[in-house]
Amino acid sequence: MLVTPLMAVTAQADLTIDITRGNERATPIAVVPFGAEQGNLPEDVAQVVADDLERSGYFEPLPRSAMFETPTSSEEVRYGDWRSLDTRYLVVGNVSQQGGQMEIRFELLDVSGEARLIGEMVTSTGGDLRRAAHYISDQIFEEITGIRGAFSTRIAYITSQGLGDSTQYGLYVADADGRNSQQVLNSDEPIMSPAWSPDGNKLAYVSFETERPAIYVQNVTTGQRVKLTDFEGLNSAPTWSPDGRQLAMALSRDGQPEIYVMDVGSQNVRRLTNSSSIETEPAWAPDGQSLIYTSDRSGGPQIYRQSVSGGEAKRLTYTGNYNARGRLSPDGKTLFLIHRGNNGYQVAKQDLDSGRLVEISDAQQAESPSVAPNGTMVIFATQQGNTGVLGAVTADGRAQFRLPAAQGDVREPAWSPFLN
Repeated sequence: MLVTPLMAVTAQADLTIDITRGNERATPIAVVPFGAEQGNLPEDVAQVVADDLERSGYFEPLPRSAMFETPTSSEEVRYGDWRSLDTRYLVVGNVSQQGGQMEIRFELLDVSGEARLIGEMVTSTGGDLRRAAHYISDQIFEEITGIRGAFSTRIAYITSQGLGDSTQYGLYVADADGRNSQQVLNSDEPIMSPAWSPDGNKLAYVSFETERPAIYVQNVTTGQRVKLTDFEGLNSAPTWSPDGRQLAMALSRDGQPEIYVMDVGSQNVRRLTNSSSIETEPAWAPDGQSLIYTSDRSGGPQIYRQSVSGGEAKRLTYTGNYNARGRLSPDGKTLFLIHRGNNGYQVAKQDLDSGRLVEISDAQQAESPSVAPNGTMVIFATQQGNTGVLGAVTADGRAQFRLPAAQGDVREPAWSPFLN
């Protein structure tokens, strides 16, 4: 079996953003092209920032073709011109090279109040300008919304290319906007269920490289990996506890698939559920005190919650006859899931206090939702024609976009935690 852990291998094709549904209530903002003292730059920093803000669903960037002028500092801004364009916020800046480093100065301005909200300098290498741009987006987003930005985080996903015995599978890591994709594992056997560790340094996943499923943990930087489980039967759906000390997973070592919890240090496992039904797809509550999982004990897939210390399970979903792959918001108040309704399988959210469930996506055959660490967006897998692609939707359902892959089918995305 060909299995190759890879480190920092850039993919042949990056994912590109395709806005499929905009937010009519988005806040108007203008991100002016940054001045560049050294001529052409390897990245258009201002465009990356504008794309980040638009993709959040909270902002509607002004097209560059509509800009009267291109100031690079607050001293050059004529606020009346920007008010006439109904622009509420303005971002200006410039990029200069100092030795081997790039210095990016940016300012966030309140147009109506004619006030500077942020003024900061960010240093970066030429090859790291996108990371600096994502940092700037994070600062702007948090200043205006009060919510920590998640543009500097990453996503992981699985790809498959080819047919039959010639199919190749890859595990990729990319920026949150799908760019800078890197292949961290290549195999001629299926790879499934990537899950980030809380520190953002490792991925747990399922590999069939020994012709039966086993759970591995791999360092995404060094490529070093360890096999954690190789039990008879199913070894699937690993998910990290918030403190990184435990993994929940679905195992069929004792018969039907049940939820187990492993201590990562000792690799000891204990069984959490015990029923004649299929229990799978565990996910931790943010406080680490309980797990949610999918069970068919009621006759069809529904989502249940159970304390990690055991006890009775509580059913959470009652709307419809198919609710699966639950994931909780960072504050633990909202359940995101796949719900089968009149429009097929869609990403939905359920308020855990009221029990009210609403669909938030309009994709074809949505699956595998994963929530951004700030709770504002959900990434998921879907279909575009006969090809698997990545979709994302804001938590309120007002904006949606696709991240189509140029090659292969894309499946099972996982959003990283905040990266410190």
